[in-house]
Amino acid sequence: MNLQQLRYLNEIVRCGLNISDAANALYTSQPGVSKQIKLLEEELGIDIFVRNGKRVVAITEPGKAVLDIAQRVLRETENLKQVGQEFRTQDSGTLTIATTHTQARYALPQVVKEFTKSYPGVKLGLHQGSPTQIAEMVLSGEVDIGIATESLALYDELVTLPCYEWHHCVVVPPKHPLLLEKRLTLKKLAQYPIITYDFAFTGRNKINQAFSEAGIEPNIALTAIDADVIKTYVELGLGVGIVAQMAFIPERDKHLRMIDAGHLIEPSTTRIAIRQNQYLRGFGYHFIELFAPQLTRDVVAKALHLTA
Repeated sequence: MNLQQLRYLNEIVRCGLNISDAANALYTSQPGVSKQIKLLEEELGIDIFVRNGKRVVAITEPGKAVLDIAQRVLRETENLKQVGQEFRTQDSGTLTIATTHTQARYALPQVVKEFTKSYPGVKLGLHQGSPTQIAEMVLSGEVDIGIATESLALYDELVTLPCYEWHHCVVVPPKHPLLLEKRLTLKKLAQYPIITYDFAFTGRNKINQAFSEAGIEPNIALTAIDADVIKTYVELGLGVGIVAQMAFIPERDKHLRMIDAGHLIEPSTTRIAIRQNQYLRGFGYHFIELFAPQLTRDVVAKALHLTA
C-alpha cells in the first residue's frame, strides 16, 4: 500500500468513477491506474469498486470506508508538507480563498490590499462560486479557506466560524414612490416587481423567510448572483432591488437610492470555512484575522483542534 494508490482511488471518485478522466488528471495512463487499484484491493482483500466488465459503476460499502480513511491520510500528508513550508519559508507560499461575488467585490478588497502588503511573497488566489461550490472546494482541498453567507454551516466536515452580521437594503431609482414611505413594509414592497439574488446566494433564504412569515407572496421578477447586475436592472426601471447593504455605495451608485430593510429582513451571518484538522500556515491565520478581527489565531486553531 502506498500514497500513490490512495491518490488514484481519491481521483477516481472525484472524477465520477471515470478511470480515464482520473488518469488524465493525474498525468498517467488508464492501465496504470487500474493496475494500482487492483493491487490495493488484493492487499486489503476487498473489492473497492463494483465493476461492469472493465467499467467502474459504483463504490462498495467497504470501499467507502477505505475512501474515507484514504482521504484523511491524504489530508494529513498535505498538512505535513504545510508544516515543512511553514518553518522553511514563513513569508512565502500560496493561499487560496473561495468566496461569492458579493464578498469578493465589497468585503474583501481592503483585506486583500493589507494582506498583500504584509506578505508580498505569498501568491493569493481568489475563486468565486456559489456557497455550495465554495464548500466543495474547501472539502476537496482545492482552496484553503471558504467565505460565504449561505450553506457553509450545513457541512459537518467543515469548521465554520461566524465573521460578521449584515443587513439587506432596498434600492430604487430616484423619485420612486417607496421613498415617500415613512417606514417601509413588506406589503408595500410586494406591490412592485422585485429584483434580488438567486436562491442560495447572499441571504436569499432570509428574504424568502420574511415574506413567508408575513403571509405575503412577493413578485420576484428577476434574480441574479451579482449585486451589480441587480442594481443595473433597477436603474433600467425593471423593478426594485433587494441587495446586501454593503453592496450599496452612494458615491458609486449615484443613480439609485437606498432604503434600509433591516427591520423587515433578519440579519445574515457571513462565515469562514476550513477543513477539519487542516494545518493552516501563519499567513492563513493572519488573513482570517484581517477579515474578522475577533477570529484570532488562538480562536481558529482551537476550532480546528490544533495547537496555535
